[in-house]
Amino acid sequence: METFLIRALQLVMSLSILVIVHEFGHFIFARIFKIRVEKFYLFFDPGFALFRYKPKNSDTEYGIGWLPLGGYVKIAGMIDESMDKEQMAQPPQPWEFRSKPAWQRLLVMIAGVLFNIILAFIIYAMVLFTWNDTYLPLKNVHMGMEYSEVAHKVGFQDGDILLKADDKELERFGVSTLLDIANAREVTVLRNGQEVVIPIPENFMNELMAAKEGFATYRFPTVVAEVQEGSGAAKAGLLPEDSLVAINGIPTPTFTDFKSELEKNKIQEIVLDFYRNGMLNTAVASVDSLGLLGFYPKSPMQIYPTVTLRYNFFEAFPAGIKMGVQTLKDYVNQFKYIFTKEGVSSLGGFGTIGSLFPPVWDWHAFWLMTAFLSVILAFMNILPIPGLDGGHVLFLLCEVISGKKPSEKFLEYAQIAGMIFLLALVLYANGMDIIRAIFK
Repeated sequence: METFLIRALQLVMSLSILVIVHEFGHFIFARIFKIRVEKFYLFFDPGFALFRYKPKNSDTEYGIGWLPLGGYVKIAGMIDESMDKEQMAQPPQPWEFRSKPAWQRLLVMIAGVLFNIILAFIIYAMVLFTWNDTYLPLKNVHMGMEYSEVAHKVGFQDGDILLKADDKELERFGVSTLLDIANAREVTVLRNGQEVVIPIPENFMNELMAAKEGFATYRFPTVVAEVQEGSGAAKAGLLPEDSLVAINGIPTPTFTDFKSELEKNKIQEIVLDFYRNGMLNTAVASVDSLGLLGFYPKSPMQIYPTVTLRYNFFEAFPAGIKMGVQTLKDYVNQFKYIFTKEGVSSLGGFGTIGSLFPPVWDWHAFWLMTAFLSVILAFMNILPIPGLDGGHVLFLLCEVISGKKPSEKFLEYAQIAGMIFLLALVLYANGMDIIRAIFK
């Protein structure tokens, strides 16, 4: 329950920041062009609001709604989710959105997306300035990777060290690397000291998505980082830095092997072989009902040599922009898979997004995830779908090119259709979360 609350709090806080920044972009550009903004709300307020405040001599009411599905600014004279038909039936006023030139209306509509992109750049820059960029080069993972069943069928073997996708060197493991591999004709790996070339089929990514097993994980030995007080590991006398290599005489060279053997010995005593200060030792330990000994293992980042790139305040900004652009490119490259059967089945809602946050509060992880979501929000909002900023931008571009403004009745119907589509998409995505939770 504590883990759920921590993740939920991070999700709400992150989305609140993104929504406020996005809507502030619309708000500030509307005010620059002297367009009246009637409401600025975090979350939606059908029926009532949790909080509302209208400063003296201000045209804008600020508030917090009760329905946490985003937020909005109500711009006078604009057909939006408020569907204020009464206002639109009145003669246009000089302070209204519809009375302004197309180029001003266009800037107002793209401002939200622009502010989300800028926010992502700033967050990435400050993350790099504050925490630096520490990563694990693939060539330093001396035990290689452990691959999924789909990867095995293609030709990868556990222990292979990833070197190149076509002619591109693979530096670090992440989304970019996976996309490079999925889009490559062949991948070069180091296997038993020899370079081996593995052909990659065109539908490799679709097969990975269908299997829902991922592509690969780091392969690493079992080294104790911390022992839980009163646990089987503590009673056996295990200490940090102990390297566990066998259970009941069965070698466990990797952490996956070690976990597998523990699973076979639940609620039993086992004989552990481990190295301490270069000397082989033996101990008897009790495995609990969950198949655990009660210690935290070292992560691959703690075992293998890492590389740290450091940035001063001014260096962090171009590096942050580069990081944001790469994140956007990676997401755009992944987006095409959404239109496949596998992609549709993998869609998720707030539950899926929330699970991306760590189970304990970690400011570094929180800000990285917020920047990532800011990029996603910007990209999704600029899609040419009525109801999103991109739908308004599409119609405004048509107006700029043709010189003819779409009728308000057409824009009203388009807005309704877009909102129905988006609502159906939200219901489907969150419904998939519920189904996965029930049948996992």
